[in-house]
Amino acid sequence: MKLIFAIVHDEDSPRLMAELNKADFRVTKVNSSGGFLRSGNTTLMIGLEDELLDGCLDIIRQYSSARQAAINTNITPSSIGGAYIPYPVEVTIGGAIVFVVDVTYFERM
Repeated sequence: MKLIFAIVHDEDSPRLMAELNKADFRVTKVNSSGGFLRSGNTTLMIGLEDELLDGCLDIIRQYSSARQAAINTNITPSSIGGAYIPYPVEVTIGGAIVFVVDVTYFERM
């Protein structure tokens, strides 16, 4: 048995959860936030049998899209005396970070 922790962008989670449920995967949703961009994430926990792992990961790949976004960052250019200036930087957001761990014991009560 495996336990998947999938960290996805908030915009992707409703559709991803719907598709996982359609495929008969039970999903637990935990709201979370990223440390770098401090944006909303959703952590999904999915327990499943080993032989279902590839199918579940395929669904996560299909419905967790990475995209580009511009964020403002404050830089301190030394040439202008150390004043903070908002500077747009393009970063990739979305996609999924997935951890798969072995489960040694499971009981549904």
